[in-house]
Amino acid sequence: MTLPLFEQRRGSLPLLVSFPHSGTFLPQSLRDRFTAKGRSLPDTDWFVPELYRRCLDRFDVSTLIATHSRYIADLNRPADGSALYPGRIESAVCPSESFEGDAIYRAGHELSGVEIPERIARYWQPYHDAIAAERDRILAAHERCVIWDAHSIRSRSPRLFDGELPELNLGTFGGRSADADISSRILERLGAQQRFSYVIDGRFKGGHITRHFGAPARGVHAVQLEIAQRAYMSEEGAPRFEPQLAAPLAELIAGIIGALL
Repeated sequence: MTLPLFEQRRGSLPLLVSFPHSGTFLPQSLRDRFTAKGRSLPDTDWFVPELYRRCLDRFDVSTLIATHSRYIADLNRPADGSALYPGRIESAVCPSESFEGDAIYRAGHELSGVEIPERIARYWQPYHDAIAAERDRILAAHERCVIWDAHSIRSRSPRLFDGELPELNLGTFGGRSADADISSRILERLGAQQRFSYVIDGRFKGGHITRHFGAPARGVHAVQLEIAQRAYMSEEGAPRFEPQLAAPLAELIAGIIGALL
């Protein structure tokens, strides 16, 4: 049986939560080409759906969860390979190295240029088509739609950014992907708590999904939340979800989503 590219749930409320980087599946043909480092999938957004399940079960919202690894095709990068952050190191739509600069493919089994358009058509495009279709369904029912792109990353990644990230990194593409009311509702909730550090449009301003689908003039508001993984899991050794550590963060996310709805 072929594993579906994503798991989808359609809700009745005007919110779609997207999880483009949480997948861990690799076809055997690719796994055989990967280095040991590549097979360990170090740049996965570990346990993000599990974190959100602790708060989304109280809201009838739509979700879209990618099942395949971002090392096959990065669903949050432009298909044409253009840069999101010009002048900075960032991963490609079909990566060949990890965030740390380690090779993903074994010598002699490297990614070829001809594979990239094939992967975009097979893996990348269906996910974006699903977002577009759900956005349109929600708009037809509510005349507005919020797309929440859910991510996480190691707290420190010296090759990508200096120092340690704030725990919560909200991206609105500098206010272009969501209007001021959406941002103010989120910031009001963030400002009312002192447990988690946060920033808006700092190092992470939102990836391709946020920038492409956010269209406030049409009633579509897209935000990205990049969570530093120390806020809900162990970053040392093998990835490990920490339910007690994650509980306060899940409650905060639930409060933000409730405010948006």
